[in-house]
Amino acid sequence: MNKPAPRDLTVIKKGHVTPNMLRVTLGGDGMMDFPEDQASAYVKLIFPIEGDEKGRVLRRTYTVRHDRMTDQGREIDIDFVMHGDGSDDNDHGGPASNWAVNCTPGDVITIGGPGPKKLVEPTADWFLIVGDMTALPAVSVNLETLPSDAHGYAVIEVQSEADMQDLKKPDNITIEWVINPHPGERNTALSDVVKNIPWKDGRASVWTACEFTSMQALRRYFREDRGLGRDDLYISSYWKLGMNEDNHKVIKSEDAKKAA
Repeated sequence: MNKPAPRDLTVIKKGHVTPNMLRVTLGGDGMMDFPEDQASAYVKLIFPIEGDEKGRVLRRTYTVRHDRMTDQGREIDIDFVMHGDGSDDNDHGGPASNWAVNCTPGDVITIGGPGPKKLVEPTADWFLIVGDMTALPAVSVNLETLPSDAHGYAVIEVQSEADMQDLKKPDNITIEWVINPHPGERNTALSDVVKNIPWKDGRASVWTACEFTSMQALRRYFREDRGLGRDDLYISSYWKLGMNEDNHKVIKSEDAKKAA
Protein backbone atom coordinates (compact mmCIF):
# COMPACT_ATOMS: atom_id res chain seq x y z
CA MET A 1 0.00 0.00 0.00
CA ASN A 2 1.42 3.38 -1.00
CA LYS A 3 1.91 6.03 1.66
CA PRO A 4 -0.35 9.07 1.34
CA ALA A 5 1.38 12.01 -0.29
CA PRO A 6 2.25 14.94 2.00
CA ARG A 7 -0.39 17.66 2.05
CA ASP A 8 -0.56 21.28 3.14
CA LEU A 9 -3.01 22.09 5.92
CA THR A 10 -4.05 25.48 7.22
CA VAL A 11 -4.14 26.58 10.86
CA ILE A 12 -7.78 27.27 11.74
CA LYS A 13 -7.35 28.14 15.41
CA LYS A 14 -5.34 27.26 18.50
CA GLY A 15 -5.76 27.42 22.25
CA HIS A 16 -4.71 25.81 25.51
CA VAL A 17 -6.55 22.70 26.63
CA THR A 18 -4.70 22.86 29.95
CA PRO A 19 -1.74 25.00 31.08
CA ASN A 20 0.78 22.56 29.59
CA MET A 21 -1.13 21.36 26.53
CA LEU A 22 -1.71 23.48 23.44
CA ARG A 23 -4.21 22.44 20.76
CA VAL A 24 -3.84 23.48 17.11
CA THR A 25 -6.76 22.90 14.74
CA LEU A 26 -5.86 22.23 11.10
CA GLY A 27 -8.10 22.22 8.03
CA GLY A 28 -8.36 23.74 4.58
CA ASP A 29 -8.30 22.31 1.07
CA GLY A 30 -5.67 19.72 2.00
CA MET A 31 -8.29 17.91 4.09
CA MET A 32 -10.56 17.22 1.11
CA ASP A 33 -9.08 13.76 0.46
CA PHE A 34 -7.87 13.07 3.99
CA PRO A 35 -9.11 9.60 5.05
CA GLU A 36 -12.15 9.64 7.33
CA ASP A 37 -12.28 8.76 11.03
CA GLN A 38 -8.60 9.26 11.86
CA ALA A 39 -8.77 10.14 15.56
CA SER A 40 -5.79 8.39 17.27
CA ALA A 41 -3.93 7.92 13.97
CA TYR A 42 -0.57 9.67 13.70
CA VAL A 43 0.65 12.32 11.30
CA LYS A 44 4.12 13.67 10.56
CA LEU A 45 4.59 17.43 10.76
CA ILE A 46 7.22 18.36 8.18
CA PHE A 47 9.64 21.24 8.71
CA PRO A 48 12.24 22.41 6.16
CA ILE A 49 15.78 22.68 7.52
CA GLU A 50 16.78 26.29 7.08
CA GLY A 51 19.77 26.65 4.78
CA ASP A 52 19.89 22.96 3.81
CA GLU A 53 20.84 22.91 0.13
CA LYS A 54 19.75 19.29 -0.27
CA GLY A 55 16.19 20.11 0.70
CA ARG A 56 16.15 17.80 3.70
CA VAL A 57 13.39 18.15 6.27
CA LEU A 58 12.60 17.30 9.88
CA ARG A 59 9.57 15.11 10.58
CA ARG A 60 7.85 15.13 13.93
CA THR A 61 5.16 12.63 14.92
CA TYR A 62 1.88 13.63 16.56
CA THR A 63 -1.46 11.98 17.26
CA VAL A 64 -4.74 13.16 15.77
CA ARG A 65 -6.86 14.00 18.82
CA HIS A 66 -10.12 14.83 17.01
CA ASP A 67 -11.31 14.43 13.44
CA ARG A 68 -14.59 16.12 12.58
CA MET A 69 -16.68 17.64 9.84
CA THR A 70 -17.72 21.28 10.25
CA ASP A 71 -19.64 23.74 8.10
CA GLN A 72 -16.25 24.89 6.81
CA GLY A 73 -15.02 21.35 6.04
CA ARG A 74 -12.93 18.66 7.74
CA GLU A 75 -10.75 19.60 10.70
CA ILE A 76 -8.27 17.75 12.88
CA ASP A 77 -6.87 18.72 16.27
CA ILE A 78 -3.22 18.19 17.22
CA ASP A 79 -2.22 18.55 20.88
CA PHE A 80 1.29 19.70 21.85
CA VAL A 81 2.83 19.20 25.28
CA MET A 82 4.52 22.35 26.52
CA HIS A 83 7.34 21.30 28.84
CA GLY A 84 11.02 22.08 28.94
CA ASP A 85 12.78 18.75 29.45
CA GLY A 86 15.64 19.17 27.00
CA SER A 87 14.22 16.86 24.35
CA ASP A 88 13.61 18.05 20.82
CA ASP A 89 9.91 18.17 20.13
CA ASN A 90 8.71 17.81 23.69
CA ASP A 91 9.98 21.24 24.75
CA HIS A 92 9.73 24.86 23.74
CA GLY A 93 12.98 24.63 21.78
CA GLY A 94 11.91 21.87 19.41
CA PRO A 95 10.69 22.59 15.87
CA ALA A 96 7.14 21.30 16.40
CA SER A 97 6.53 22.97 19.76
CA ASN A 98 8.11 26.20 18.52
CA TRP A 99 5.86 26.12 15.50
CA ALA A 100 2.76 25.45 17.62
CA VAL A 101 3.56 28.31 19.99
CA ASN A 102 4.18 30.78 17.18
CA CYS A 103 1.64 29.75 14.52
CA THR A 104 -1.41 31.88 13.79
CA PRO A 105 -4.66 31.20 11.89
CA GLY A 106 -3.95 31.12 8.17
CA ASP A 107 -0.45 29.67 8.51
CA VAL A 108 0.27 26.55 6.45
CA ILE A 109 1.99 23.35 7.62
CA THR A 110 2.92 20.31 5.51
CA ILE A 111 1.99 16.95 7.02
CA GLY A 112 2.54 13.33 6.08
CA GLY A 113 0.20 10.47 6.84
CA PRO A 114 -2.07 9.53 8.41
CA GLY A 115 -0.44 6.42 9.81
CA PRO A 116 -2.36 3.52 11.34
CA LYS A 117 -4.30 3.70 14.60
CA LYS A 118 -3.16 1.73 17.61
CA LEU A 119 -6.13 0.82 19.81
CA VAL A 120 -6.94 -1.62 22.61
CA GLU A 121 -8.48 -4.98 21.73
CA PRO A 122 -12.22 -4.36 22.32
CA THR A 123 -13.07 -8.04 22.93
CA ALA A 124 -10.89 -8.33 26.06
CA ASP A 125 -12.44 -8.97 29.47
CA TRP A 126 -10.94 -5.81 30.96
CA PHE A 127 -8.64 -2.93 30.02
CA LEU A 128 -5.58 -1.11 31.30
CA ILE A 129 -4.59 2.06 29.44
CA VAL A 130 -1.37 3.83 30.49
CA GLY A 131 0.25 6.98 29.19
CA ASP A 132 1.98 10.25 29.94
CA MET A 133 0.98 13.64 28.53
CA THR A 134 2.50 12.96 25.12
CA ALA A 135 0.18 9.95 24.87
CA LEU A 136 -2.86 11.69 26.35
CA PRO A 137 -4.49 12.32 22.93
CA ALA A 138 -4.25 8.61 22.07
CA VAL A 139 -5.30 7.59 25.59
CA SER A 140 -8.35 9.85 25.29
CA VAL A 141 -9.44 8.30 22.00
CA ASN A 142 -8.96 4.80 23.39
CA LEU A 143 -11.21 5.63 26.33
CA GLU A 144 -13.85 7.16 24.05
CA THR A 145 -13.99 4.10 21.79
CA LEU A 146 -14.28 1.45 24.52
CA PRO A 147 -17.56 -0.45 24.79
CA SER A 148 -19.97 1.17 27.25
CA ASP A 149 -19.79 -1.87 29.56
CA ALA A 150 -15.97 -1.94 29.61
CA HIS A 151 -14.23 -2.03 32.96
CA GLY A 152 -10.66 -1.52 34.06
CA TYR A 153 -8.23 1.34 34.63
CA ALA A 154 -6.46 4.22 32.98
CA VAL A 155 -3.25 5.54 34.54
CA ILE A 156 -2.26 8.94 33.18
CA GLU A 157 0.80 11.01 34.09
CA VAL A 158 0.48 14.80 33.88
CA GLN A 159 2.67 17.67 35.01
CA SER A 160 0.18 19.28 37.40
CA GLU A 161 -3.35 18.93 38.72
CA ALA A 162 -4.35 21.68 36.30
CA ASP A 163 -3.42 19.35 33.40
CA MET A 164 -6.01 16.75 34.40
CA GLN A 165 -8.69 16.67 31.71
CA ASP A 166 -12.34 15.69 31.95
CA LEU A 167 -12.24 12.61 29.72
CA LYS A 168 -15.17 10.73 28.22
CA LYS A 169 -15.03 7.09 29.34
CA PRO A 170 -17.18 4.11 30.34
CA ASP A 171 -18.53 4.32 33.89
CA ASN A 172 -16.51 1.32 35.07
CA ILE A 173 -13.13 2.59 33.90
CA THR A 174 -11.29 4.19 36.84
CA ILE A 175 -8.76 6.91 36.06
CA GLU A 176 -5.67 7.21 38.25
CA TRP A 177 -3.90 10.54 37.71
CA VAL A 178 -0.15 10.67 38.41
CA ILE A 179 1.31 14.13 39.03
CA ASN A 180 4.92 14.43 37.88
CA PRO A 181 6.22 18.00 37.47
CA HIS A 182 9.45 16.71 35.87
CA PRO A 183 8.51 14.19 33.16
CA GLY A 184 11.28 11.74 32.33
CA GLU A 185 13.35 12.64 35.37
CA ARG A 186 11.19 10.84 37.94
CA ASN A 187 10.93 7.94 35.54
CA THR A 188 9.31 5.50 37.97
CA ALA A 189 6.33 7.76 38.72
CA LEU A 190 4.09 6.05 36.19
CA SER A 191 5.30 2.48 36.66
CA ASP A 192 5.03 2.66 40.47
CA VAL A 193 1.32 3.40 40.22
CA VAL A 194 0.70 0.85 37.48
CA LYS A 195 2.30 -1.93 39.51
CA ASN A 196 -0.15 -1.23 42.36
CA ILE A 197 -3.24 -1.49 40.13
CA PRO A 198 -5.28 -4.57 41.11
CA TRP A 199 -5.00 -7.21 38.41
CA LYS A 200 -8.45 -8.44 37.40
CA ASP A 201 -9.52 -11.91 36.35
CA GLY A 202 -9.91 -12.71 32.68
CA ARG A 203 -8.09 -11.55 29.58
CA ALA A 204 -6.58 -8.07 29.82
CA SER A 205 -5.94 -5.72 26.93
CA VAL A 206 -3.12 -3.35 27.89
CA TRP A 207 -2.20 -0.20 25.95
CA THR A 208 0.83 1.84 27.03
CA ALA A 209 2.80 4.77 25.60
CA CYS A 210 5.20 7.03 27.47
CA GLU A 211 8.85 8.08 27.84
CA PHE A 212 11.46 5.51 26.78
CA THR A 213 12.91 4.56 30.19
CA SER A 214 9.47 4.35 31.75
CA MET A 215 8.30 2.22 28.82
CA GLN A 216 11.13 -0.27 29.38
CA ALA A 217 10.20 -0.69 33.04
CA LEU A 218 6.54 -1.20 32.20
CA ARG A 219 7.32 -3.64 29.42
CA ARG A 220 9.31 -5.80 31.82
CA TYR A 221 6.44 -5.71 34.30
CA PHE A 222 3.75 -6.61 31.78
CA ARG A 223 5.75 -9.35 30.07
CA GLU A 224 7.63 -10.90 32.99
CA ASP A 225 5.36 -10.31 35.98
CA ARG A 226 1.99 -10.46 34.22
CA GLY A 227 2.87 -12.81 31.35
CA LEU A 228 1.25 -10.72 28.63
CA GLY A 229 1.93 -11.64 25.01
CA ARG A 230 1.86 -9.51 21.89
CA ASP A 231 -1.85 -10.03 21.28
CA ASP A 232 -2.75 -8.48 24.63
CA LEU A 233 -0.10 -5.76 24.91
CA TYR A 234 0.61 -2.64 22.88
CA ILE A 235 3.54 -0.71 24.31
CA SER A 236 5.59 2.09 22.78
CA SER A 237 7.87 4.95 23.73
CA TYR A 238 6.85 8.32 22.30
CA TRP A 239 9.98 10.19 23.41
CA LYS A 240 13.18 9.98 25.44
CA LEU A 241 14.40 12.56 27.90
CA GLY A 242 17.13 14.79 26.42
CA MET A 243 16.90 13.27 22.94
CA ASN A 244 15.31 14.50 19.70
CA GLU A 245 12.92 12.34 17.70
CA ASP A 246 15.52 11.35 15.11
CA ASN A 247 17.88 9.91 17.74
CA HIS A 248 15.01 8.43 19.74
CA LYS A 249 13.85 6.59 16.63
CA VAL A 250 17.26 4.91 16.37
CA ILE A 251 17.43 3.65 19.95
CA LYS A 252 13.75 2.71 19.86
CA SER A 253 14.40 0.45 16.87
CA GLU A 254 17.47 -1.11 18.53
CA ASP A 255 15.54 -1.67 21.75
CA ALA A 256 12.64 -3.29 19.92
CA LYS A 257 14.99 -5.80 18.26
CA LYS A 258 16.50 -6.76 21.60
CA ALA A 259 13.09 -7.10 23.23
CA ALA A 260 11.57 -9.17 20.42
